[in-house]
Amino acid sequence: MRDLDLLRLERRVGQMLVPLVETPGATVGVSRDGMLLLRRSAGLASLELHAPIGIPTTFRIASVSKQFTCAAILMLARDGLLRLDDTLGSHLPWLPAALGAVTLDQAMRNAGGLRDVLELARLGGADLATPVTEVELDALIARQEGLNFAPNTRFLYSNTGFRLLGQVVERVARQSLAVFLERRIFGPLGMTRTRHTPDLAVPVPGLATGYLPDGAGGWRRAPHGFPLGGEGGLVSGVEDLALWARCLSLGSLQSELEGMIEETAPFANGAMNRYARGLEVENWRGIQTVSHGGLWPGYKTAFLRVPERRLTVIVITNNASLDPHHMALQVLEAALQGDPALRPPPPHIPSDGMAGTWLCEEAGLSLDIAADLQARMHGVSFTLIPGEDGRFVARRGAFPFHVAPPRDGVLEVEMDAGQVLRFRRAEAAPLPALDGDWHCAELGARWCIEGEALHAHGPLRNAGPWRLSALSPRHLRVHMPSVLFEGWADAVLAADGRSLVVNTARTRGLVFERR
Repeated sequence: MRDLDLLRLERRVGQMLVPLVETPGATVGVSRDGMLLLRRSAGLASLELHAPIGIPTTFRIASVSKQFTCAAILMLARDGLLRLDDTLGSHLPWLPAALGAVTLDQAMRNAGGLRDVLELARLGGADLATPVTEVELDALIARQEGLNFAPNTRFLYSNTGFRLLGQVVERVARQSLAVFLERRIFGPLGMTRTRHTPDLAVPVPGLATGYLPDGAGGWRRAPHGFPLGGEGGLVSGVEDLALWARCLSLGSLQSELEGMIEETAPFANGAMNRYARGLEVENWRGIQTVSHGGLWPGYKTAFLRVPERRLTVIVITNNASLDPHHMALQVLEAALQGDPALRPPPPHIPSDGMAGTWLCEEAGLSLDIAADLQARMHGVSFTLIPGEDGRFVARRGAFPFHVAPPRDGVLEVEMDAGQVLRFRRAEAAPLPALDGDWHCAELGARWCIEGEALHAHGPLRNAGPWRLSALSPRHLRVHMPSVLFEGWADAVLAADGRSLVVNTARTRGLVFERR
């Protein structure tokens, strides 16, 4: 990159960071050919101390940790201590049969059908701010009798798989995940500011405080109650993640590591799973990118690589109102300016008739789309942007979603494994008669319903009242406030009125039976 190109990039990043001077902030890094070209920060690591974000500042990088857990599994496979087609149950015999039959490779690819343990806990009343132990989370996993789908037939993001993979590393290596990662990855690469921190109550030197908007123009400290394992327990910073990116490009730890961790594989039906091993492989405007995001209350991360250019963009923030994925793409566009392979942004697509609430009764899922193309599923917000195939796509990581404007009153949404769901408009409907107790054996939880109010009584916590609404005589939404957003679960009432089948963003088919 020439001097003036770098100057232009520095000024572009500087403009992005200007609004963050007196708020929780962000740090941005760009590396190329093994060199850190740019590192800029703005904003405060601590509002209380008015301490700015600086070079030593670290952040919780959440799900960006997953690729390191996968790297540990790949290293143990190279050592001959396990095989990628080993089942989880062969290393963790306490798992129920269905979960134990999922292979390590399927778990790394989010193709195992494992229900997400964080959402299981939330359905039982325990949000991310609830103090929960490792033992309690494992007990919740052990209660599961079924899967979201048969392994390798679909994709659905699941923290459970990576949590279990971290435990496999510990069992096979006979040391903690923290020690393994330090000895095999962080130490050799000089990543001295990176560490695995499963207990979020333990002080970490240099760690920025995570903040959430308080809804009144101010901020509040983000609460944390859950321990973190192989799914998201790392603390790191821009410089250390740039060292990791260089390792992948140069093969300095293991010559074949980059190829293995970025290798995609097809589903059983032949459609390609773009989620590799802890990383997502995509085509962005003619450029192949490999990336992952991280989200934990008060922290967000974007780790974005272009392997063919040996180019990496890293954006990390302790400001929950920012969108680091969008910021990283803006930086990437500036860094690739003049690259002949970079195509122009896709043209505008008419969005007539898309706004509204939509319901797919066959799948038991609902969708909201606003006039400005902000969409929500289960309360999770994402922006719809024009895609290169003439449809809208979700600007959200690890979430296959392609949609065209409705035809004949039907909104067709293509999701994972080529599955096409057909949504039709939904309107508010009267609630059916639901009063009483509803029990879910796989959660060890009870929902008590009276009118529009639902109280959850779970093994970890009681919560509520949650609000119920109806989109049809049998399709309900259970509105569940959380630390991160106002979410909802879709619930389908059986024809005989004796059971509810509940679906969330990362769990499918949980059954609550009327008692």
